[in-house]
Amino acid sequence: MIIDGKKIAAEILAKLKSQPAPKKFLAVFLVGSDASSISFVKQKEKIAKELGVDFRLYKFPPEISSDELRGEVRKIAEHKTCGGVVVQLPLPEHINTHYVLNAIPREKDVDVLGERALGAFYASRNPVLPPAVGVVEEILKSLNYKLENKRVAVVGLGLLVGKPLSMWLMRKVGGLLLLHRGSDFSMLKNVDLVISGVGKAGLISPEVLKDDAGLIDFGYDGGKGDFAAGQLGIENRKLEIGWYTPTPGGTGPVLVAKVFENFYKLNQGEK
Repeated sequence: MIIDGKKIAAEILAKLKSQPAPKKFLAVFLVGSDASSISFVKQKEKIAKELGVDFRLYKFPPEISSDELRGEVRKIAEHKTCGGVVVQLPLPEHINTHYVLNAIPREKDVDVLGERALGAFYASRNPVLPPAVGVVEEILKSLNYKLENKRVAVVGLGLLVGKPLSMWLMRKVGGLLLLHRGSDFSMLKNVDLVISGVGKAGLISPEVLKDDAGLIDFGYDGGKGDFAAGQLGIENRKLEIGWYTPTPGGTGPVLVAKVFENFYKLNQGEK
């Protein structure tokens, strides 16, 4: 079964459209001209228009310093009319990502990436979940999939996907396996659910998975995901798994919808 991420996202956005849009603006920071980052920002801008959200994009050249970028993020975030801040990742290598993200106030941290918001999330006290965690929760809910007693593997332990998900899953599953792109994937034969966020096209073959496994793919590499879905059902091999999210059209639309859901939640009751 192929999971329809666009349908799940549409249901989330329909609920948001039934509510008044926050009066405060959403600030998005884009550094440089990375094609994937520009594409993701355009998706957010499109959804903002649909919802009537005041979306403000701040662009900076790739040579900006960590201090300069942190200063700009803090200056905009401190505006009383700013209701949420997103720093589009990845940032150029010379920039200290954590240093910049920590300039975002916890109550405006839509992506839950600053230390204060992350710390509250790890303690189960943050008002919103990291968007990737929200995506997994939403997909599993749509399938009525229970995590109890399941063996789950997270492939890739990055800031946006792997780290927050591994922390969230730790308290919910029967067994948790943490892998990176160079790991021995034969271990996945004993896993019920695989969540991948490496960003390496075709990294995970159906051959290494259980026949009834589920796979949630956050990877994005030139329009393709980490999962080699094209190998499913090949003649004479009959490779099959239980269900998976495609790329594109899987986790991506749900992730953007969850960003806006977080923005709405952080501004509930604001005037």
